[in-house]
Amino acid sequence: MTQIKNDLFLKALKGETVERPPVWMMRQAGRYLPDFMKLKAKYDFFTRCRTPELATEITVMPIHQIGTDAAILFSDILVVPQAMNIEVEMKPGVGPWLPNPVRTSADVEKVIVPDVHETLGYVMDAIKMTKQALNDEVPLIGFAGSPWTILCYAVQGQGSKNFDIAKKFCFSNPVAAHTLLQKITDTTIAYLKAKVEAGVDAVQIFDSWGGMLSPTDYQEFSWKYIQQIIDALKDITPVIAFGKGCWFAYNEMSKSGASALGVDWTCSARNARYLTGGNITLQGNFDPSRLYSPPAQIKKMVHQMIDEFGKDRYIVNLGHGILPDIPVENARAFVDAVKEYPSK
Repeated sequence: MTQIKNDLFLKALKGETVERPPVWMMRQAGRYLPDFMKLKAKYDFFTRCRTPELATEITVMPIHQIGTDAAILFSDILVVPQAMNIEVEMKPGVGPWLPNPVRTSADVEKVIVPDVHETLGYVMDAIKMTKQALNDEVPLIGFAGSPWTILCYAVQGQGSKNFDIAKKFCFSNPVAAHTLLQKITDTTIAYLKAKVEAGVDAVQIFDSWGGMLSPTDYQEFSWKYIQQIIDALKDITPVIAFGKGCWFAYNEMSKSGASALGVDWTCSARNARYLTGGNITLQGNFDPSRLYSPPAQIKKMVHQMIDEFGKDRYIVNLGHGILPDIPVENARAFVDAVKEYPSK
């Protein structure tokens, strides 16, 4: 394997000593960049995901324009249910829309575990093309949604503040829920393994809706499936687990074999280090809304955040995805602040 020129991100995942922590941003290949908006005006969402040339262009954009230390493939967590025979649309102004949500045992039976090379081959093509375009400048991250987060959309049928229909399904029909979760898990493992074969340097599991569950239900309906994914992947690639609102599970997560854990902005650096035992790489946790602050203030806050987490075993990131109307100069200030560290 060729040496990646900027391998700070990979060093941090291994827990090695670094001069400064690496930085990237969740959803960095996207909606706050004017060049991305031009492509958005021309091509619908899933066309951008399914066209390797477009996915590559969007993935590489923030590396050249913002200067992050890692690229994350432009795609979406909902390409997985699409491959599993669950129809997913992206409706303007609504977001994900599933016209035929999974609500019964009979619905679960219709959900398939696909051949990911057949159904998601376009993602692997995008990875190979992106790796060529990156020319070993920075590592490339592949990702998937957690089985619970995918179930939330599959059952609810759209985004939600509380995913009440999804939770009702799990608690009133747990056998069907666990069958669906296992199908999603099996598909996700095959999908992420294929991504690693195609060339990604690390993978991240996004459990965006994990915090909707109580600690007990989290173990049953989310974490045990994420653990299966980590077990299947950890020997072939570094795995980052990000559970939004899931600080209550940090202790168990830290023993999972994951290389790093994502931290959202509601958990302090001190608490995150304490709850994870202080021995695992942490990633986060700048409040995405704080990127509305003036650039000088952003830089000051980023330096403070690094001081609190410590420069080693740490990856600078946001506590969730970047918001669509963040000024590009503010995103750049966030990245530059990390590159200027520790000079104050």
